[in-house]
Amino acid sequence: MPEKEEVKKPQKGVTKKRDQPAGYGGESKRKKAQDETKAEGEGGKKRLDAMSVGYYRRVGERLNDDFEDAEERDMFVENVLSEVKDKASVVAMDRTGSITLQHLLPLSSLDQVAKVMAELGGESGADFKAISCDRCGGHVVESAVRQVSRLTAKEEEDDESELLEVQVLALSQVVRDNSAEFIKHVHGSHVVRTLLHVLAGCVGPPRTETRPGVKNRNASPQLTDFEIPTSFWYELKSLTETLMDSVKLSITDSVASAVFQTMLTVCHRKRPKLCKQLIRRIMEYLTSCPAAPGVSPLLVFLKDQASSHLIETITQLSPKSLLRDLYKNHLKGHLVDLALHPIANFPVQRLTAASAKCKLFPRLFDELVQGVEAILAAGHMGVIVQLAESCAEGGERQGELMQCLLQAFHCAEPGSRHVHCLPLFMSLLTYDVYYHSDTAEGSVQTEVPLSSICYHGSRLVQALARFQERSILLSSLRSLTSVDLLKLASDPAGSHVLQVLITTSSDKGRGKILKRLEGQYVRMACSRLGSRVLEAVWNSASVSQRQNIAQELVPSESQLRSDQFARHVWAKFALSHFISRRAHWQEIQTGESKKRKLFSDILE
Repeated sequence: MPEKEEVKKPQKGVTKKRDQPAGYGGESKRKKAQDETKAEGEGGKKRLDAMSVGYYRRVGERLNDDFEDAEERDMFVENVLSEVKDKASVVAMDRTGSITLQHLLPLSSLDQVAKVMAELGGESGADFKAISCDRCGGHVVESAVRQVSRLTAKEEEDDESELLEVQVLALSQVVRDNSAEFIKHVHGSHVVRTLLHVLAGCVGPPRTETRPGVKNRNASPQLTDFEIPTSFWYELKSLTETLMDSVKLSITDSVASAVFQTMLTVCHRKRPKLCKQLIRRIMEYLTSCPAAPGVSPLLVFLKDQASSHLIETITQLSPKSLLRDLYKNHLKGHLVDLALHPIANFPVQRLTAASAKCKLFPRLFDELVQGVEAILAAGHMGVIVQLAESCAEGGERQGELMQCLLQAFHCAEPGSRHVHCLPLFMSLLTYDVYYHSDTAEGSVQTEVPLSSICYHGSRLVQALARFQERSILLSSLRSLTSVDLLKLASDPAGSHVLQVLITTSSDKGRGKILKRLEGQYVRMACSRLGSRVLEAVWNSASVSQRQNIAQELVPSESQLRSDQFARHVWAKFALSHFISRRAHWQEIQTGESKKRKLFSDILE
C-alpha cells in the first residue's frame, strides 16, 4: 500500500523540469504508461492502476484550492496534462480520472483542450463513439466540447481555436454516422445534447450543477449565448437533418425524445426558421402514423410517457397557426378526457399556457371549464392552475372561471359562503369537507382554524389575485382572524398568497388588511417566511402604514435585534432612526414613497 503522497505546487519560473507528485520522479514515461494501463476491467476495458487513481485524486483535491496566480495555475495544468498524454482515453473512462479532467479542462487553454479531444477521438475520430457512450468518458467529452463557449470573435481565426473547431466537427461527424445508436444511449445522448447546444451557440450550466431535486426541477436552465464559427451553422443543419432520419425513435424512446427536445429548444433560440421546419416535419410524422378509424394518432401519443414530453416541447415552441391546427384537427372535443389522463394532462397544460394570448384560448376555455369538477376530483390541479394563470395573463374569461370555481368548491350559493372561498381554494377542499357541514343536518362549524394550505392551492390563489375583479378574494382575506393571518404569513405556501394579495392592493385595501394584522408584526418579523412577507408589505406600503408598523415594532427592540430574522427587518426599516430621529426618518420614507409612485406611473 503506497504511502500518501502530495501533489506538489510548481515553482515559479521553473519550466525546464516540471514538478510531479512523489512516486513518479524516477520512472521512465514508457514504463509509467505500461504500469498505468496494464490493469483491465470487465470486457477487456483498460483501467487505471491504484497508484494512478491516487495521483488523479490528489490532482482533483489540488484543483479545489486557490492558486497564487495564473502562472502557477497554468504550469500546474500543463504538468498534469503531460501525465494524461497518450492515455487520455483510459483516464477519461476512470471515475476519478473523469472527475479530474472535467475540472481541469475549463482551466486549460483551447489548444490543450483540442489536443485532449484529438487523443480521445483517435486518428480518424472513430474512438469518440466509445468514449462518449461511456458513463465516465461521456462527461469528459461534454466538458471538452463546452469549452468552445470561451471563444471570442478575435480568437476565431487563431490556430488553436481552429484545432478545437476541427475536433468538434469531427465529433459531430461521428454522431451523424452513428446517430441512431447515440440518441438511444443513456450516456451518449447527453453528448449529443451538449453538441447541439454548442453548435447552436448557447450553453447552460454543467450537468453536475443541474441535478433534479435541488431547486425547482420544472425550471428551465439558464442558457448563455456565444459567438460560433461559421462552420457550426452548417454543421447544425447537417446534424439536425441526420437526426430527423431517426424521428421514429423520438416517439418511442424516452432518451431519444430528450435529444429531440433539446434540438428544438436550441434551434428555437438561435435558428427559429429551422425550428419551425423541424416542428412541421415532426408533426407530419406524428399525424401520419396509423391509428383507429376516426381517431387522431396524436391522442395516442399524448398518453405515452416518451412522446408526450416531445409534444409538450412542440406545443411550447409552435407558432399560433400550428396551435390552431393542433386543436382544430386533433384535440377539439377531447380536452377534458386528456386533462383527466395521468400523462396527457401535462401537454394540455402546455397548450393552455401557449394559447393564453391567442384567439384560440376562449375555445380551449369553453371546453375545459365543463370538466373543472371532474379534473379537481382526479387531482390534476396543474390544469386548473394553468387555466387560471392563462385567464390572468390574457385577461379573458376571468369572471366565468371565478364563478365556476365557487360552484366547484360548493361556496357559490348562498352568497354568504363567498367569504369562505380563500381557505377552500388554498386547501383544495370543498365547503362541505372543510367546515364539516355533512356531519349533521344544519350543523356547520364555520369557526375552523386555517389549515391544509397546499402548493397548488397557493398557486391557484396567486393566479386569481391577478384578476381584474378580486373583491371576493379580498373580502375572504379580511374575514380571517389575526391568528389565521399570522399562520398564513408563516406558511411556505400561504406566505406567497398573503404577499401577493397585500402588495397588489390599493392603499385603501391594503390598509384594511394591515388593520387585521395589527398585533402580529413582531411575530411575523421573527419568522423566516413572515419576515419576508413583512418586508414585501413594507416596500408597497404608504408612509402612514409604515409608521403604524414601526410603532408596533419598536417596543420590542431587544427581541427583534437578537432574532436571526427580525434583526434584518430592524435594519431595513431603519427603526433606530425611527426612535431617535423621527423627523429625518419621516423625510426619507416620504422621498422613497414619491420615488416608488413615480416609477409606478412610468411603468403603467
